[in-house]
Amino acid sequence: MTRHGWQRLLVTTAMYAVLVVMACIILVPLVATLLGGFKTLGELRTNPSGLPREWQWDNYLGILASARYWRMLGNSMLIASLTALLTLSAGAMAAFAFAHVRFFGREMMFNYFLLGLMFPAATAVLPLFIQIRDFGLLDTYWGVILPESAFGLAMSILLFRDFFRAIPHDLFEAAFVDGCGYIRFFFAMTLPLSRPILATVAIFSFVRSWNNYLLPLIMLNSESRYPWPLGIMVFQGEYSTEWQLVLAFVTLTILPAVIVFFAAQKHIISGLTAGAVKG
Repeated sequence: MTRHGWQRLLVTTAMYAVLVVMACIILVPLVATLLGGFKTLGELRTNPSGLPREWQWDNYLGILASARYWRMLGNSMLIASLTALLTLSAGAMAAFAFAHVRFFGREMMFNYFLLGLMFPAATAVLPLFIQIRDFGLLDTYWGVILPESAFGLAMSILLFRDFFRAIPHDLFEAAFVDGCGYIRFFFAMTLPLSRPILATVAIFSFVRSWNNYLLPLIMLNSESRYPWPLGIMVFQGEYSTEWQLVLAFVTLTILPAVIVFFAAQKHIISGLTAGAVKG
């Protein structure tokens, strides 16, 4: 084997080694949580990471038979779905304007939106709470959906803009010659060609909202509106010593997000790499 071949083999081996280590860091806690839900409390304390000696299916079946679990799961699904929809709609339209419409202050406004990447929601808790209270949206789903959508706009606009700018400019000019305006070009041509990035932004927005704990904690007071991150807090408070039930509850609540992510993995990869073909 040549020197170049050995170098390539070494780089490939190192890359796969790093990927395996990262996969283990991510998968080991998930697998331990999944298996912990099948154990008794005593076995969980003596054998936290191994396979269960006797599979306790009642831990999962009892949670699945609970009306509270499905209510909290439905709340999370509603909040995350509407957040993803609003983020997609507003982010796609804003990014299209930044990518194709020339107007004064375009780059300055785009950079202003990108400042949102530097400030998490925790930095604006107090003014955000006051604003939502003044709008009369406290303890409502919209009081959580609107702030989550706003804080997700910066990343969505960045991803959308890079993808839209990679669309061939000749296609854009040909459409305008045929009398196609900005709005028609956006809905008739840009969106159908942007399925990968639409799936990418939708999944990122959905998963971020699904796992959000801070905003629901601040905006919601009624347990009937709690999503699963707050639900696990209530559930853990009631079953503080029954850790096997807590682990089973956590596994069942993160499973939908994991399934959605892997189902759209192909679109996510293509959406993130598509904007790199054009500078």
